[in-house]
Amino acid sequence: MIIFAAGISTGEPLVTTLATLGKFLSVTSSFLTVGVLLAMAFFLFDVEGKLSKPALDLRRIAVISSLFWVLSQGLNIVATLANILGSSLGEALDATSLRSFLTQIVLGQYMFFQFCIALVIALAVGVVRKTASTTGLLLLSLLGVVAPLFQSHSASSSSHALAIGSIVIHVVALAFWVGGIFAILLLDPENRAIALPRFSSMALWSVIAVVLSGVANAWARLNFASAWDSGYARVVILKVLLTLVLIYLGYKNRKSVAHLSEITLAKISKVLFIETFIMISTLALGAWLSSNQAPVRPGLDNSDPAVAIAGMPTPPAPTLWNIFSQYDPDALFIGVLILAVALYILGVVKLTRQGDRWPVGRTVAFALGISAIDFATSGGLGVYARFSFEYHMIAHMVLGMIAPIGIVLGAPITLALRTLPQARRGDERGIRGSLIALLHSKPTSVMTNPVVVLAIFDGSLFALYFTSLFGGMMQSHVGHLAMNVHFILAGILFFHVIIGIDPNPRKVPYIVRIVILFAAMSIHAFFSIALLSTSTLLDQGYFGALQTPWLGDLLADQHAAGSIGWAMGEIPILLALVATFIQWMRDDKRETRRIDRNEARLAALGEPDELAQYNNYLSALQQRDKEQGQS
Repeated sequence: MIIFAAGISTGEPLVTTLATLGKFLSVTSSFLTVGVLLAMAFFLFDVEGKLSKPALDLRRIAVISSLFWVLSQGLNIVATLANILGSSLGEALDATSLRSFLTQIVLGQYMFFQFCIALVIALAVGVVRKTASTTGLLLLSLLGVVAPLFQSHSASSSSHALAIGSIVIHVVALAFWVGGIFAILLLDPENRAIALPRFSSMALWSVIAVVLSGVANAWARLNFASAWDSGYARVVILKVLLTLVLIYLGYKNRKSVAHLSEITLAKISKVLFIETFIMISTLALGAWLSSNQAPVRPGLDNSDPAVAIAGMPTPPAPTLWNIFSQYDPDALFIGVLILAVALYILGVVKLTRQGDRWPVGRTVAFALGISAIDFATSGGLGVYARFSFEYHMIAHMVLGMIAPIGIVLGAPITLALRTLPQARRGDERGIRGSLIALLHSKPTSVMTNPVVVLAIFDGSLFALYFTSLFGGMMQSHVGHLAMNVHFILAGILFFHVIIGIDPNPRKVPYIVRIVILFAAMSIHAFFSIALLSTSTLLDQGYFGALQTPWLGDLLADQHAAGSIGWAMGEIPILLALVATFIQWMRDDKRETRRIDRNEARLAALGEPDELAQYNNYLSALQQRDKEQGQS
């Protein structure tokens, strides 16, 4: 296991020790906070979407752990600054130095962001009463945990996207695994028995993610040839051995959960205590490792502008072969895509075992959508998108307009509703019930409003490309990641409302869908023409700074992006328009068949059909009017 770094030891021994202690306490308390929120939201029973009494009792632990996270992160910030300055803690507390570190240095900004997240959770967790708000705090805590990772040792590694993505997955999986163990240990025996089965299932996925992401990160970062005779390597080996012990204990616990009638809960609790002790020891070793420089894998020349800015050397000139042969793995996207595919396959297998059928076409559509995302992020298209506006626009169109169609037609929400676990008791909403509540919630209803969807889908084009946002986001890994995520989610939301198979909180009339499609087509064409008409560069100097040898006229490259945006943007919308007409006709046919069946049923019962009933109604009204006139 690998824990993120926030600096390398350069200061006095006392400062170095405090820095290591601050990192250890910050990581441990953050993991405990994640685990307690996880137990409150998912492991324990809920009462119609509200926290049960055991969850409310556990909430007090969350308050304490989050406050401890705030204090330890404060110590971590001060000790890290003292290490960087080579000064004492007192000198690091100087207001000017501390303010400059937190506002002007990227490392300090990320660490301060984590401090603020911990503070928000500490202030909010004491008043949460619903599983939905608890889940929101859980997601916020994960954001705080991973924030400093983008300035860790991995951020300067030779395989930039692989190293950063793998360390993010590694730490999130660790937070679930380690934090879950901490939370289970804090429960009383009765509630521990309730929570263990769900934790056991989650822990299996977490262990797999920890091991695979740890291997990927070590391969990307470390120089194994020169590491074996160092103290760093010996500590790493000890951590690996402790991790293997933890995996074995987790396996024993999983078997115990399956046979609670044969193995007492006291015995399971004993194993949990041992597991917790080993985990704390492993986290302490991780804190020490993060304060010491590892033997780094050589390879990239950091004086190369492409390496310094894009995180990889300039690829060869784009050809069809090069585009399909280049691959720079973005571990974070790959991890999310693998998880999505695994869950989808698991759902299909579960349906098949139940004797139900899942359309093959939906599975194929989902697989194609996932493959398109991978090609536009890690594949050759994703590689060239970092070096040319033209290829960036192609990747944008694939992520925002092609891949989402496959994802939406794969109907993942419908599959989830048919396979997610049911509530464990009568008054529990459960995971499936929570998903249904989310689909029918007010925020979801607002987000699926056709006007809102159109504003997000097309309005964001102008907000991104015709402001300083585009150049700024391309400059950083976080910005580039956020931009790609936005493209995907905006596209999925748009096509879900227009051609989606999954349930929607509002029934959008087909005529409205067609109007929205024509509006999207017009706005997209206007954006492309505006891009074609530009006379200045919009990237804030990003592509020019890369000094790409095969990229000549940057303005011509920008105009080519406009042409591609126009061509590639219209085709998916036209396909969606055709699909909308087909769905409309099918719905009309289904409604006609329903009416015919209803009329046949009424005829079999000797009752008039709907038209006859309406005529009888009009005749009755006419007769009543005549009688009133005669009187």
